[in-house]
Amino acid sequence: MNSFQTPFNSLLISNLTLTQAKEELSVISDYLHQCDHAYYNQDDPLTDDATYDLLRRRHKEIEVLFPELVKKNSPSQTVGSQANNSALKKSKHKVPMLSLDNVFNAEEFQDFINRIQRYLDLKTEDLEKLSFVAEPKIDGLSINLTYEKGELVKASTRGDGTVGEDVTSNVKTIAALPLQLMGNIPDLMEIRGEVYISKEDFIRLNKEQEQASKRLFANPRNAAAGSLRQLDAEITRSRPLSLFVYSQGYVSSPIADTHDHFLKKLQTWGFQVNPLYKIVKNAAEAEAFQQDLMIKRSGLSYDIDGIVYKVNAIHLQERLGFIGRSPRWATAWKFPAEQAITRLKKIDIQVGRTGALTPVALLEPINVGGVIVTRATLHNEDEIIRKDVRENDRVILQRAGDVIPQIVSVDPSSLEQNRSDPFQFPTHCPVCGANAEKPEGEVVRRCTGGLTCNAQIEERLIHFCSKDAFDIEGMGQKTVTEFFNEDLIHQPADIFHLQNHQEKILHSEGWAALSLKNLLTAIENKKTISLDRFIYALGIRRIGIATAKILAKHYTSYENWTKEMLAARQIGSDERLTLGSIEGIGPAIADELVAFFSEEHNQKALHDLATVLTIQHVETLQEGVLLGKILVFTGTLSTMTRSEAKDIAERLGAKVTSSVSAKTDYVIEGVDGGSKARKAKEIGIKCLDEKEWRELIKYPKNY
Repeated sequence: MNSFQTPFNSLLISNLTLTQAKEELSVISDYLHQCDHAYYNQDDPLTDDATYDLLRRRHKEIEVLFPELVKKNSPSQTVGSQANNSALKKSKHKVPMLSLDNVFNAEEFQDFINRIQRYLDLKTEDLEKLSFVAEPKIDGLSINLTYEKGELVKASTRGDGTVGEDVTSNVKTIAALPLQLMGNIPDLMEIRGEVYISKEDFIRLNKEQEQASKRLFANPRNAAAGSLRQLDAEITRSRPLSLFVYSQGYVSSPIADTHDHFLKKLQTWGFQVNPLYKIVKNAAEAEAFQQDLMIKRSGLSYDIDGIVYKVNAIHLQERLGFIGRSPRWATAWKFPAEQAITRLKKIDIQVGRTGALTPVALLEPINVGGVIVTRATLHNEDEIIRKDVRENDRVILQRAGDVIPQIVSVDPSSLEQNRSDPFQFPTHCPVCGANAEKPEGEVVRRCTGGLTCNAQIEERLIHFCSKDAFDIEGMGQKTVTEFFNEDLIHQPADIFHLQNHQEKILHSEGWAALSLKNLLTAIENKKTISLDRFIYALGIRRIGIATAKILAKHYTSYENWTKEMLAARQIGSDERLTLGSIEGIGPAIADELVAFFSEEHNQKALHDLATVLTIQHVETLQEGVLLGKILVFTGTLSTMTRSEAKDIAERLGAKVTSSVSAKTDYVIEGVDGGSKARKAKEIGIKCLDEKEWRELIKYPKNY
């Protein structure tokens, strides 16, 4: 069962209250992180592109309206998903591989340009010199190629943007990839591209799979990803993989002054660059290119789902940097999604680990863009009411190339027929019978049974073993459910004591000595875990993958985290104030953490886990003028924007918080510093003016 929600509140975004916005952002964030994991690591998309893009769009619009709610655990601040194929070695990128924000029309593209203008404080006459390189967005698998003195020495997947999977042997089988470069080449450089399979080759590959009685690939993107992540390079060699390159990561010396020149340089080195790329200067030219390529799209030999637009000047790219998961200097203009019509047979209710009741539409199977679809999320009860979706209706689905679509609306033909009664959302949990309550201002109805509800206990155990958490091979949903029903596991620590129940397991259907031995070995191998994965595995409400990373990075060790969280239960304590001021946390998440640590059974569960696990400390930067310092910015800066100043501080190892406390090291005071500056001076925190700040960070004079 999927415990994540894809909520669309029935209210317009402009009508959302702060409480409603917090709740909706939290739930959408959890679901999008789950989608990222399924897409990037499992090559098995959880939802279709259209639903994913629509959720990101609504999420972003809420953040724009409520900027105080923007957090580092937001999907707008994270990239991909943590690489976790245990059979492939991990590889750290020298420069993070970013994801892209999306736009969907000329007005939004103009907004993208406007944001660049504001960030750089460009005058109108400077803006006229701005240009963009437009490149078709290939629907494949992102790859990072590392060359040393012209020789390909490593290739790795995107992963979570920082660490990917080493697929060097497999990548070297791609005929179009140069293994040795000639000419004036940097001593060390990372070249990024997209591995893909053409439409014609995809059809041929699936015919071969069918003839060999093997599983068919859902689409060319999945086929490319699955082929590249093989353990046997000879299997990869047999697959018709192609490659386009399009950007750089780390380079030991400059390659070009513009992105256009960079692409031309790549071609001279023997790389394949998409020949359809074009330079555009404004939203009107971008829209014309968008329309032209959309017409040509079906006739291309490969799949594209939009066009990527990048600021052409490299020095402006460097200034713009990135925000969260995305570069400020690039965006993807996505194409419209495909649609189909089918019948909604039944609305099913699932109960997740946090008690959330999720409605799921069970559909008559329908082929949408080459994929058979049987299920779709209905998000929440407000969404059902807003769209007036009823059982037995014919509904319009929307997808853009993957698996589970969104229900756009009821087909008008159903409105003219005798329809079933409106769906009555349950007011009691369908599993334990406890009240299911929907607090005022929230979009999700939840079971109040807590840990007396077997559905929640079971889902938390499934979550604990899942890919982004402990990733225990053999402890999938089916096995967890089996052991839970047989009363072998009830709390997470019970998983690590299953060796005490070998005789009972061996008497269960489907278990033999070898399969049990493999399972116990897999469990033993997971007794060492990183702090962020451990925190995420606990299943605390609102604590998604990105939030867990923020907490781990801030507290650095399990011992320090638990000590600080227990102290944070005291309202007004320094620990509570520090927790709430961590960039990306905020009061709602702080309240959930405090509530979790306030429960004695949770403290016992943590203690039991700590006795059997090794929870690794977080590696910290070993250099940076602001390493380990806590900064607060206040007032208006005149030579750079606050956003740029914050980015610089974090790159130099600082932690930027939103409020002043005794643990603050510096307050950077611009014009009209206000109450934060006054408080800093009262409690003896060092305040730096803008000149002192620039001297501290050695801000480049040519910026």
